[in-house]
Amino acid sequence: MLSILIPTYNYNIYPLVLELHNQCLGLGIIFELIAIDDASTIPSAENDKINTLTYCNYEVLSTNIGRSKIRNLLARKAKYDWLLFLDADVFPKNKNFILNYINHLNDDVKLVNGGLLYPDEKPEKSKLFRWVYGKNREALDYKIREKNPYLSSLSLNFIIHKSIFKKVSFNETIPNLRHEDTLFSYSLSKENSKIEHINNPVYHYGMDDFEVAIRKENESLHALKYLIDNQLLSPDYVRISKLLLKIQKKHLLSVFAFFHKITLSLFLKNLSGNNPSLFIFDLYRLGYLCQLEKEQKGLISAR
Repeated sequence: MLSILIPTYNYNIYPLVLELHNQCLGLGIIFELIAIDDASTIPSAENDKINTLTYCNYEVLSTNIGRSKIRNLLARKAKYDWLLFLDADVFPKNKNFILNYINHLNDDVKLVNGGLLYPDEKPEKSKLFRWVYGKNREALDYKIREKNPYLSSLSLNFIIHKSIFKKVSFNETIPNLRHEDTLFSYSLSKENSKIEHINNPVYHYGMDDFEVAIRKENESLHALKYLIDNQLLSPDYVRISKLLLKIQKKHLLSVFAFFHKITLSLFLKNLSGNNPSLFIFDLYRLGYLCQLEKEQKGLISAR
């Protein structure tokens, strides 16, 4: 009935697996749990205990294959029609997590997204920016997520019917830089796949230090530009690329790129400080994307 699929990398997922395993056994449902380690550089020895649990299987890849490929691999290994995808660094908020999902499964072929939360307690300063961003931009009530069902469907906690996943899956041809979940949601929208948002969150504990978070954000902007430049994603789908289009039409690209250059150190100081502003973060992202676009145009002109 249910295949629980967890990709992991440098993370101890045994507590998560044990919780899910106990919930499924308590419900008496037919299930399997498949976890795959994407060639961790610092593997967790405790993860080996997963193979001692009934209906659970854990394996370690010899070569890192990336976020898209490992999710598709998990889906190919799954026996059952409903696929529950969870990231390694999450944990269910309540003991009825599996039951809440089961109660929303019927004859409809759909994706059900449970949402996420961040801990209420402020983390150390190095992780503060990622916590502020997560609580304000990702940890959305299901009623808010329903207003933009595709883009609001983050890939760290959702259940999907296998027939839909076979049509869309995760694109394995794109660079392993981020935004694979954005492209996945865009593919769902093009297929008019049904998405249902519910209140069944997991806590997201994997908050990066500021330097890592900013590096990943820069990578994600490179990835977004790649998807748009290669016509894999419509520029109208994501708000920041819509803004870039407007800036280009008004011939203000150089202005925004220059603004990014002169404000860079000031913006990074705010974002790494005690009171990071998401408005400043939005300006930083837009400026960075404009800089990428200007650099590309300069390279093309020089050829």
